[in-house]
Amino acid sequence: MKAIQIHEAGGPEVLHYDEVPTPDIGPGEVLVRVRAVGLNPPDWYLREGMKVMPPEMRPALDFPLIPGTDMSGVVEAVAPDVREFAAGDEVFGMLRFPGFDGRTYAEYVAAPASDLAHKPAGVDHVRAAGAPMALLTAWQYLIDLGHDVPSPFTGRVHQPAPLTPGMTVLVNGAAGGVGHFAVQLAKWKGARVIAVASGRHEDFLRTLGADEVIDYTKARAVDVVDDVDLVIDAVGGPDSSSLLTVLKHGGTMLPVFFAEYAPEETTKLGVSVSNIQVRSNGPQLAEIGRLLDDGTLQVGVDSTYPLSEAAAAHARAARGHIQGKIVLTVAS
Repeated sequence: MKAIQIHEAGGPEVLHYDEVPTPDIGPGEVLVRVRAVGLNPPDWYLREGMKVMPPEMRPALDFPLIPGTDMSGVVEAVAPDVREFAAGDEVFGMLRFPGFDGRTYAEYVAAPASDLAHKPAGVDHVRAAGAPMALLTAWQYLIDLGHDVPSPFTGRVHQPAPLTPGMTVLVNGAAGGVGHFAVQLAKWKGARVIAVASGRHEDFLRTLGADEVIDYTKARAVDVVDDVDLVIDAVGGPDSSSLLTVLKHGGTMLPVFFAEYAPEETTKLGVSVSNIQVRSNGPQLAEIGRLLDDGTLQVGVDSTYPLSEAAAAHARAARGHIQGKIVLTVAS
């Protein structure tokens, strides 16, 4: 089969379109003919050699390796102990995360059945592939964590803050992968949603349900917003802690990317900070799939590239200002 392999850490140019063996499946697994692959930040972190992490925390990487966690496709074969899927089923999922053994940048992938759900009939493979990691991240932050594993960033188990009608939720980085799903989930639960993004995304975000859009190129959220119940920060960086000041007393900050917040500042403001590391979860994806199928949730697609042009897709991601998800397509 054809697959994208990384032979050494580096820029997009290290993504090679290679001929590799089709994987075998083991107990609890299914062989999936991949039709589309969703790109996510861990893909380029892996490609760069995980230099985003402190040196003492970086995993040892065994090159060559096939990147990718998110995919949508058609089941080709199932292990004898798999009962919930059969050959011909259309499925989607985030495979083996946290970890870097998903191997979805390929024509075929061996997938744990527990990480999969049936693809919603009303959603095509491109949009289904764009959903898993970003939507599961928003879901596990806001709706249902679905496990009791402490966050490696805080050492604590996250408790989703109840979303109730009338509360105010601010989403920073609202047009991106996690952000555009967080906007929709908060709106679905009846919250008033303030989206922070470039002004060129305003129509997109209002279509998804944003009540107010702040163009960060013209105004800072911290200067025009206050009394917020919940902040989902999908941007991170050194400015993340400034968003604590838009929260009301008792409010909650949910940083998607690891950031440090001074305990004395959160105590003074009377706010809390919680973090997760998203984990694969087929049953949650099945529940999410029903919301995708009935149109409650939409998957924004920024752009698509053939699998062979994965390097161009990563170059697109590096330019930023993404609206929704970048997806690789695999010919049937």
